[in-house]
Amino acid sequence: MGIFEAMKKIIAFAGSNSSTSINHRLLEYVVDLVEEKEVSLIKLTDYPLPIFGEDLEKESGYPEELKRLHEKLAAYDGLIISVNEHNGGPSAFFKNTLDWLSRIEYKFLAGKKVLCLSASTGKRGALSSLEYTVGVLPRYGGEVVASMPFPVLQENFSEEKSEIVDESLENQLNDVLTTFLQSL
Repeated sequence: MGIFEAMKKIIAFAGSNSSTSINHRLLEYVVDLVEEKEVSLIKLTDYPLPIFGEDLEKESGYPEELKRLHEKLAAYDGLIISVNEHNGGPSAFFKNTLDWLSRIEYKFLAGKKVLCLSASTGKRGALSSLEYTVGVLPRYGGEVVASMPFPVLQENFSEEKSEIVDESLENQLNDVLTTFLQSL
């Protein structure tokens, strides 16, 4: 890193509001792999938002939690997002967060590099939700540089040892993380 080059900052969060989110657990592992970058792992549940509606927006404006989240995201160069899946799509919780953020500033991810992950207990690894997220984030200005579904987390990740037990998944995760970090 050059003498005048600022350290790149990454923010990471899961698209889940579950207190036992496997996507958040996956991110805890991933952020520990990142070196030479400042990384903040947050929980979107710390920024509670009502269900978006135009009438609510007109009557009440933007919630303070939304303003805080928007300001926080603006301070980072890159994002690592891990999304869960409800009935073949992203959770209403995550979609609601995107809806609100896009109202305060449509291109709220302008200039941001993004690594998208998804994890589930199923064999597809929340692939449908991941595909939706990878497809929608560029609308908001984000550049998705890599993505990966993580299937059957309970079998492929050891909570006790905090390690991926499937070597091919570990290699794939390292590859997408390297691609993302090099893009910053």
